[in-house]
Amino acid sequence: MEMAFTAQLLLLSSLFLQPVLVHSQTNGSIAVGGSLTATAEGNSSLSWLSPSGDFAFGFRPLGNNDLLLLSIWYAKIPDRTIVWYANNKPAVAPAAPLGSTVNLTAHSGLVLTSPQGEELWKSETIVGVVANGVFNDTGNFVLEDDSSKKLWESFKNPTDTILPGQIIQTGGSLASRQSETNYSKGRFQLRLQQDGNLVLNSINFTTESTNTPYYGTATTTGTVPGSEGKQLVFNDSGYMYVLRENGGKYTLTWGNRVSAMAYYTRATLNFDGVFAQYVHPKTFSGNASWEPLWSLPENICLDIDADSGPGVCGFNSICTLSAADKRPKCECPRGFSLLDPNDLYGSCKPDFIQSCEEEEEHLYDVQLLTNTDWLTPEYARSEEFTADNCSESCIQDCLCGVAIYSNQTCWKKELPLSYGRVDSSLRTTTFIKFRKDNSTLPVPPSPSPDDKKNNKTTFTGIRPVILAAALLVCLVLIAAAFSLGLFFTFQKKQVRIMQSGLNISLRPFSYQELQEATNGFTEELGRGSFGVVYKGIIQNGSQVQVAVKKLHCVIQDGDKEFKTEVNVIGKIHHKNLVRLLGYCDEGQQRLLVYELLSNGTLASFLFADVKPSWGQRMEIAYGIAKGLEYLHEECSTPIIHCDIKPQNILLDDYYTAWISDFGLAKLLMMNQSHTHTAIRGTKGYVAPEWFSNMPITTKVDVYSFGVVLLEIICCRRSIDVENNCEEKAILTNWVYDCYQEGKTDAVLDHETEALLDKKNLEKSVMVAIWCIQEDPSLRPTMRKVVQMLEGVVEVRAPPCPSSYTRSA
Repeated sequence: MEMAFTAQLLLLSSLFLQPVLVHSQTNGSIAVGGSLTATAEGNSSLSWLSPSGDFAFGFRPLGNNDLLLLSIWYAKIPDRTIVWYANNKPAVAPAAPLGSTVNLTAHSGLVLTSPQGEELWKSETIVGVVANGVFNDTGNFVLEDDSSKKLWESFKNPTDTILPGQIIQTGGSLASRQSETNYSKGRFQLRLQQDGNLVLNSINFTTESTNTPYYGTATTTGTVPGSEGKQLVFNDSGYMYVLRENGGKYTLTWGNRVSAMAYYTRATLNFDGVFAQYVHPKTFSGNASWEPLWSLPENICLDIDADSGPGVCGFNSICTLSAADKRPKCECPRGFSLLDPNDLYGSCKPDFIQSCEEEEEHLYDVQLLTNTDWLTPEYARSEEFTADNCSESCIQDCLCGVAIYSNQTCWKKELPLSYGRVDSSLRTTTFIKFRKDNSTLPVPPSPSPDDKKNNKTTFTGIRPVILAAALLVCLVLIAAAFSLGLFFTFQKKQVRIMQSGLNISLRPFSYQELQEATNGFTEELGRGSFGVVYKGIIQNGSQVQVAVKKLHCVIQDGDKEFKTEVNVIGKIHHKNLVRLLGYCDEGQQRLLVYELLSNGTLASFLFADVKPSWGQRMEIAYGIAKGLEYLHEECSTPIIHCDIKPQNILLDDYYTAWISDFGLAKLLMMNQSHTHTAIRGTKGYVAPEWFSNMPITTKVDVYSFGVVLLEIICCRRSIDVENNCEEKAILTNWVYDCYQEGKTDAVLDHETEALLDKKNLEKSVMVAIWCIQEDPSLRPTMRKVVQMLEGVVEVRAPPCPSSYTRSA
């Protein structure tokens, strides 16, 4: 009895000692012959740690069963986020039962075996002899020979996540999981193609072929030699970019930029096809979690279409984008429910039988939705309809599943519906039909012995036409389920907004703090319509360079209004918009604190003695367009900038364009819905409506963008009074004259690189001319501008910009 008690005591003490042994293994070096055994999480299974203890290599549990996953994870975060896992390409991630072992061998590298000795997984074929394993603080597990040559590394065999310091070469890829908890290969991938284009696309499992990308960086050769991408780089500072063959960079990182010393960061291709970068504070308390910084594409619900393979959501479902984290969610309309209740991203089935009996028309009603559509082709289209006509027409049509109404036109579509999405630009009214009494599909009674004997089944109370309809619906659902083989069991990710850690709220500063930070406002960076900008350094644990803007004047109604407007500006985040960090509201002093961009203004970059490259200029123009599109289309209330010009476009380390001063026009007593005598803007960039009795809308920014686009194309200022040639003094007039005479090349002054890209040159000039139309109604929206620059929308020949004034 005493011996048994002693044995139990030793066993119990070993369980308490085990975690201590785990955390003592922090030198990051593993000798050949080392091994780990998969044990229950409750027994604190051993793992190999990186020197800092930030990362762990070992076994993590899979769900609530007794299976585990060989993986690498963040060891100091409570949720132990997995960043790499052993997987059998292209099949499934090997689930290791309890008692499985991973061994580090000299000739086969890492080998995972079951308790019965069956090989479940091993690292790629090793050329050479492994001397030891090195697990470093970047999260990279490396196998080396005795000369420290790398024979295999986890960074070169990524799964769904890329970490700082990691590089993906041409041909390399990330693959999503099937769901949040299913680590088998999912249906989305990120790949740096052989042509240098970084793309996101879906995969056809049956053929392993890829569908048309729903996102791409367009970093291909085109007509500019050396512009193709060769690496996807996630550098140690948390910046991600495609490195071009010619050394140029296509930057992906934007939004909040955080210290690598204070935050963990990763970029993951999520199971729903969204590629996003996340940060997590290294020191935290409470319910701190991963905070998204940016994601691609901007709206996956809209960007995936029929050419891009199956949508994010299944048939009859509606895809909407979460504003907080830009992740999609799927919902069934009224009268529909999930075909598989466990598949939240799957198909929705109607909970009723749709009959074609005339006397049953009164049993149906429609759910009213706005700005919702499915890409399923219509089978009927009617003109000169009202919304009521459209709704009633669908109710009376037994084939109609949904009717879409817009601008006196009614489109009717039948079930099943595919690629449902909410799109605020549609301006549609949608009527989806459902049965009022929620009559569900009938269940046939069990056949009687006589029926079995006569080889027939009786369905009591069901008319033949209803039976036929039921069978038809079943067949449709079976076909839909079969075609949805690509849709697997997803578990909706519950994204929590971070309550501590990354501070995304604005910081209030005292005037004295900013006076000290700017050394008495001595180093002036620039001045404009809204105020003077000074360079400063904020002490925040480390020295942070900032730009401090002293505003000329602000709204006069007190602190509350000022803080309200500033907080609205502070909540705006986009890749191409300068981040507001804080403000000062003290007495008559009103100051704003922005992040400082390293490469100054577009003006100093564009009008220097040496012209920037054509490709770089076009990327800058596209970035400005995207930033304005966000301000006009994506904010809850459209924001009119009112002073778009090169001096208000800043450039970061990678020459990405960042728009500054947005929101200040409203802050400085601007009522942006009516005409004012106080004109806002800068000579040469001001839209004509400022000088007439016309409303001020977002189209004033479109005009200014058109002028800036011409400056980017020509690398010269919009007004050049020092030019000896009078006909070239006004850039907008001169460029249009060149375009009308078929001499677009003349605007480039023999610039070889741009002339090689003549098609893009002509398109960009035409887009600019559309933007500078004096009639605001002729100008495109910024969303249309972006689409034209992307080549998604055809650019038609523009009219003379000043014809509106002449006719008036």
